Amino acid sequence: MRIFKLVLIVFSLIIVSCKPTKYADLEDGMYADMITNKGTILLKLEFEKTPITVANFVSLAEGSNEQVVDSLKGKHFYDGLVFHRVIKDFMCQGGDPLATGSGDPGYKFIDEFPKDSVGNLLLKHDKAGVLSMANSGPATNGSQFFITYKDTPWLDGKHTVFGNVIKGHNVVDSIAQNDTIKTLEIIKVGKLAKKFKGGAIFSKYFIEQEKESKLKEERLQAVFSEKLKSFKENNTKGTELPSGLKFVITETKDGEKPVLGSKVKVNYAGYFTTGKLFDTSFKEVAKAYETYDEHRDAQNGYAPFETVYGPEARLIPGFREGLQQMKLGDKAMLFIPSHLGYGAQGAGSVIPPNSDLVFELELVEVVK
Repeated sequence: MRIFKLVLIVFSLIIVSCKPTKYADLEDGMYADMITNKGTILLKLEFEKTPITVANFVSLAEGSNEQVVDSLKGKHFYDGLVFHRVIKDFMCQGGDPLATGSGDPGYKFIDEFPKDSVGNLLLKHDKAGVLSMANSGPATNGSQFFITYKDTPWLDGKHTVFGNVIKGHNVVDSIAQNDTIKTLEIIKVGKLAKKFKGGAIFSKYFIEQEKESKLKEERLQAVFSEKLKSFKENNTKGTELPSGLKFVITETKDGEKPVLGSKVKVNYAGYFTTGKLFDTSFKEVAKAYETYDEHRDAQNGYAPFETVYGPEARLIPGFREGLQQMKLGDKAMLFIPSHLGYGAQGAGSVIPPNSDLVFELELVEVVK
């Protein structure tokens, strides 16, 4: 009997030792114990559904992230950072080493939007306490995160949800701008969580991304090459107008020519003379160039746009003039010199100054 009791005591000690002493009631999973100047927030992390995002968060917290700038390597990244942005009835945001909203760990990584078998998102901004990644657009995640104060469904599919608050909702509600994260400790309970090595997983992701980037470059070079061949063939057949615009009708359906001043719908694809695409309304072109954006598609962004057919159209001069050479159903290729395009000023970060451009157009419809 004494031996049995001794074995039972030892077994009990083993069980207890497998659980974190601070939170003995935690189920198997991965957690982030965030101690702030206002109190403690306990978050559950979705490491199985969003492994890359959680690997980033965990490796930054543990100091095992090898992608950070040298000055941050080996450091517990989040310790001492502040909540630099707090918006009432919306969210509190932290994780910026500069505390300005523009800081990052020295890299960017992909979004993760896991879905079920019929395409529905598994993780949503559907309640208070959702932990999600802050970003400035697709695939621009770094170290910044936010915690919601309520459901924010307009963020679904745009920001990666990777956890939620399970204890300390009152602390989250009390967070004010410049409140501090004193420490952020990762807690792993159970075999699966303990096998999860954030630093190694995140490093592997970057190695795979580098390989994929090289393969993508090879694929796109083949696409560019084919497009340049098309440019060359059509340029030799083109008609040059006094303005300097050159155009060729590549396909015609003998439709009627729209009346000047009427409204028409037009599909387009815009390229640099290198064959590189900068924008398109053709979904198939976006996919061929690997720039397809499902969010744009969901908002009907791959569709012909409406414009005036004639000199009053609010388009760059070469596009406007080229469109007027077309009839309903026509497809055309326009070779637009820079002075008929965006000129010396360019167009923001998209079109450099003095860029010659090539457009493929399709005159789809006359709006009645």
